[in-house]
Amino acid sequence: MTIQEAQVMAVDIEKLASQLEPMLRRIIQEELLQLAAKNTNLFYLEPDPPLYEDMEEISRRKKEDQ
Repeated sequence: MTIQEAQVMAVDIEKLASQLEPMLRRIIQEELLQLAAKNTNLFYLEPDPPLYEDMEEISRRKKEDQ
C-alpha cells in the first residue's frame, strides 16, 4: 500500500465515522429511552449532558406523533 492509498483510506474511514456517528447516537438514545421507560428506577441522568437533551427531544417527538 502506498502512502497516498493509506491517506485515502484514512479519509474514507473518517468520512464513514462522521456519517455513522449521528445514526449510532440516535439508535443508542432510542434504546436508552425504551430501557428507561421499562425500568423507571434503573438510572438517573444529569440534565447537563447533551445525551439528556437528545433523549428529551426524542421523547417530545414521540409524544407529538401520538
